[in-house]
Amino acid sequence: MADYEAKELFKIIGGNIKYYRKLYNLKKGKLTQAELAEKANVSTALIGNLESEHIEQGISVYTLWKISKVLEIPVEKLFDTSDFSSRKLDN
Repeated sequence: MADYEAKELFKIIGGNIKYYRKLYNLKKGKLTQAELAEKANVSTALIGNLESEHIEQGISVYTLWKISKVLEIPVEKLFDTSDFSSRKLDN
C-alpha cells in the first residue's frame, strides 16, 4: 500500500471512530475518548491518536472490532468513505 493510501485509510478510520463516538453521545449519553478506551480495553492515547487527523496510527482488526462493539455499530462502518462534512449528527 502506498504511503498516501495508508494515510487516507488511517484518516477514514479515525474520522469514523470520532463520528460514531459523537453520534453515540447524542443517542446514548456521553462517551469520552477515555471511556471508549476503557470499554474497548485499549489506551486513551490510541483513541486520541486515531481520532486525530495529524497522527498516523496503525490498528489491528481485533481492536477495530472491539471499538465497533462499544459504539454499537458494525465494524464495516469504520471503513465508510462518505464525506464526514456531509453527515449530520442531529438525526
